[in-house]
Amino acid sequence: MNDDLFFEQLGELCDQLGERAPAPSTLKSRVFTALVRRQQQQGPLKTLSACRKAGETLCIFEQLVAIAPVGEPVKAKNPCEVCHARLLGERVDDAPIWWAGCPYVQFQNR
Repeated sequence: MNDDLFFEQLGELCDQLGERAPAPSTLKSRVFTALVRRQQQQGPLKTLSACRKAGETLCIFEQLVAIAPVGEPVKAKNPCEVCHARLLGERVDDAPIWWAGCPYVQFQNR
């Protein structure tokens, strides 16, 4: 069974049960991390400088990397890999993280 069919059937089952509960923030965070890692395996990420120029919101740490005097290959790395917000987001629901632009903050069920 392919993934699309599996998730369609899972969605239909949830609709039949009539129950909809938000996914835990820890699950959302782990899924996000896995998707970004898979994207990195397929090629370099868009640089933080390019993201900023496109008007995308960056967290404070991404902003620092974007303006740092380092090469573009460094700016194409994912700073979330070494960020404590990712670790908290993946392990603690309602984690004590709050800065703007951080996807792990956005996943918190607040």
